[in-house]
Amino acid sequence: MGKKIMIVDDSKTIRQQVSFTLTKGGYEVIEAEDGADGIEKLKANKDVAMVISDVNMPNMNGLEMVEKLKAEGNTVPVIMLTTEGASDLIQRAKAAGAKGWLVKPFQPDQLVAAVTKIAG
Repeated sequence: MGKKIMIVDDSKTIRQQVSFTLTKGGYEVIEAEDGADGIEKLKANKDVAMVISDVNMPNMNGLEMVEKLKAEGNTVPVIMLTTEGASDLIQRAKAAGAKGWLVKPFQPDQLVAAVTKIAG
């Protein structure tokens, strides 16, 4: 099995689509339901090579999660996968350390290419 990628999204359907795409691409996938769940799972899975996160989620959104990871000194690369396209949100994500921004619906080959480029 390849590198471990975590998908953080409150939509079970999106998590399943991303998981299917990345598993086919040779990656191992773990899932989290929101930013708070993602942070907890990252603490339990130190070998996560990369995080793919939605922006709009309950409890802790994706931007808050990226900002918290940065504040805690966690350097795991994160790309945002969201329906959002507002430039202010993109700039906030990049300022917090996000490595990329993909808009849903995603193209499977584009997602795998982004993960391969960032996580290896």
